[in-house]
Amino acid sequence: MRNTKTIGYLLGAFSIIVWGVTFVSTKALLTDFSALEILLFRFVAAYVALWIIRPKVEKIPFKENIIFMLAGLSGVVVYQFAENTAISYTSCSNVSIIVSLCPMLTAVIAQIFLKEKHITPWFVIGFVIAITGVAMVTLNGYGTLEFNPKGDFLAFFAAVCWGFYSLCVSVINRHKYDSICSTRRIFFYALIFMIPWVLFGTKASPDSPSYFTFDADTNISRFSSLANIFNTLFLGVVASALCFCAWNKACNIIGTVRISAGIYLIPVVTILFAHIFLGENLSLMGGVGAVLVIAGLFLSGRKKKNNNN
Repeated sequence: MRNTKTIGYLLGAFSIIVWGVTFVSTKALLTDFSALEILLFRFVAAYVALWIIRPKVEKIPFKENIIFMLAGLSGVVVYQFAENTAISYTSCSNVSIIVSLCPMLTAVIAQIFLKEKHITPWFVIGFVIAITGVAMVTLNGYGTLEFNPKGDFLAFFAAVCWGFYSLCVSVINRHKYDSICSTRRIFFYALIFMIPWVLFGTKASPDSPSYFTFDADTNISRFSSLANIFNTLFLGVVASALCFCAWNKACNIIGTVRISAGIYLIPVVTILFAHIFLGENLSLMGGVGAVLVIAGLFLSGRKKKNNNN
């Protein structure tokens, strides 16, 4: 049991670390692609990769496809697009802090719909400490927070969507389906939901996050860049195919709400990565914030001995 839990935490840590550095690839791709184009190409690559990794069809009852549809819609299409679009209307600092509400929202949604009691005093204390640390890490001694209703609402909406995605994953994991096949099915429905969005995007302005083009010359030109190919494959194969599988498996082993608390660490990973590899400054404020995030993470997972995991 201890070895299994260790594997679960390692899978969760792998996802968090990778998701913490994806901003570099996304930022690079946004110079040539819209947010919608990145979303589509990323998950097409992920879907194909998962077929290569596990060329197996897992049959499930027809009615149970509904939960996979909801997972694809909430956790892939809406969450990813809303988060990326929010950055167009508000600061990255605001988005990082607001999206860090995911663990608390996940706990609230699980308590309402699954009757799971996760919101303990320790969880709330840990949340307050961790979200304070996230704010300090994100601002890093230099930024300021300003209220931008449109972007901030989109960021909060993205966090709510992730909470519902986590709910769907909890339900899916109860059926003990193959993790890779389940993740691939989620991506399949996500891609189906993207089709009308893509068609709508062909009529959008080139400056719009929803813009999409089928122009062959434009796409050949963009994908002639090795950097664009690398970043797309990294986001698709590693950050989506592998990380979503790892995350869903970690949720199954550790518990969705408990492992979701690790999301607090994503801004910490991001700022450390930027400091080490991009030479960005790490202030004392950012360092103290990182310590608070880790402390809050441990406190939020503390429970009485007579409580269930």
